[in-house]
Amino acid sequence: MSRPPLPPFSAETAAEKVRLAEDAWNSRDPQRVAQAYTIDSDWRNRAEFPQGRDEIEEFLTRKWAGESDYRLIKELWAFRENRIAVRFAYEWRDRDGQWFRSYGNENWEFDEEGLMRRRFASINDLPIDEEDRKFHWALGRRPDDHPGLSALGL
Repeated sequence: MSRPPLPPFSAETAAEKVRLAEDAWNSRDPQRVAQAYTIDSDWRNRAEFPQGRDEIEEFLTRKWAGESDYRLIKELWAFRENRIAVRFAYEWRDRDGQWFRSYGNENWEFDEEGLMRRRFASINDLPIDEEDRKFHWALGRRPDDHPGLSALGL
């Protein structure tokens, strides 16, 4: 199974890969997202270490069950050959209605078919007031005309 764009990445194809990942995560569809990873993909997400698509899908199912109104923006930070570094922020509400903005960085490594075989994420959560939210599009894909992280000063 091939997942273009394929490595080695150029600035354009790396940015395209980042946007495709953002779009998939904003779907909040664990099965769809998990298909972008190798069968034996290696992850670190905060203090959790899912291994392989099945565990990734289970992790994402739990994640989005507790994160309502999830909206994510990813931005390309750097790339080289088959690796991409990304910074991101997402906003969400917990079960008690408290809003958060979560900030982080991810390091990605891809196989020759464009599937992600390694993902290492470092994430910090900041409680915010509802009036401090910056991500206001309808749930799902971020509109093309919505500002990215740099334009939002994040």
